[in-house]
Amino acid sequence: MTITPETTPLSQEETIASLGRYGYGWADTDVAGASAKRGLSEAVVRDISAKKDEPEWMLDVRLKALRIFEKKPMPNWGSDLQGIDFDNIKYFVRSTEKQATSWEDLPEDIKNTYDRLGIPEAEKQRLVSGVAAQYESEVVYHQIR
Repeated sequence: MTITPETTPLSQEETIASLGRYGYGWADTDVAGASAKRGLSEAVVRDISAKKDEPEWMLDVRLKALRIFEKKPMPNWGSDLQGIDFDNIKYFVRSTEKQATSWEDLPEDIKNTYDRLGIPEAEKQRLVSGVAAQYESEVVYHQIR
């Protein structure tokens, strides 16, 4: 029988520090075709809905969800979420103005990201029946066999 010593749970700061630094050596720039302002407000929700050319009923659903979110307390049953700065998050970023139907039609920076992830190779080998690639807030490529 193996006996393991009791350990003290890590604080949130210790947990975050234990994750280490980003080590993949690449990141995409924050340049977008269109994006909403940072923060979560009725104005931002309306702006996102307009940018996505959504019907009125979808905007109504989003606004109802925002009102519910604003009334709810932050959950306290898991990690401490009090440090999340919702006003510093971009909730919508569009990296390209249109959805591509071939990898060749995608902008180079997006293709490079998916090349690094190995997605084009999986597509070429037909390992799947279809591929939809999401980049930031929207699908940028869609192909079904």
